[in-house]
Amino acid sequence: MAYDIAALAEELTTMAAADQRSTADANSDDPARQLAWRRLTARHGDRLGEIMAESGWPTADLVGEDAARAAWLIAQHADRQLDVQRRALTLMREAVSAGSANARELAFLRDRTLVNEGRNQVYGTQIAGVKDGAPVPWPCQEPKRVDELRAEVGIEPFDAYVAQFPMATGEASDE
Repeated sequence: MAYDIAALAEELTTMAAADQRSTADANSDDPARQLAWRRLTARHGDRLGEIMAESGWPTADLVGEDAARAAWLIAQHADRQLDVQRRALTLMREAVSAGSANARELAFLRDRTLVNEGRNQVYGTQIAGVKDGAPVPWPCQEPKRVDELRAEVGIEPFDAYVAQFPMATGEASDE
């Protein structure tokens, strides 16, 4: 069993590394690069769906911190697979309640899933675009409480969060 867990951890971290290398392709001007990104995230989403069906949510206790974060990233980027995102959200919510998953990551996945469902987000983690040089979040359920809700799950205030974005500072980024 230990070998299987080690192999699963390695598989998750390898998928997340490929995801991170290709992230820029998601919004590329080149349709072929966009398609490659969509195919990669779909393959990874499919595999995460299989992993969740076989083993539940890959918690840090099970696969280690890096692989657990990798699983979250894969779920986060499974934008065209709402079934995978919803299943991950349910399993992560249970894991957070049990103290074996990260509430901050759950908040990001919850917002991402809500936005993909066409609903208002809770924590203001998903950015809709830029207005007057400043990142603008997708609509939030309780805009006046966003920073309070963010603090409850360990996310920095919205203004501090968006200050990290290259578009907010006017600087280019390699990420």
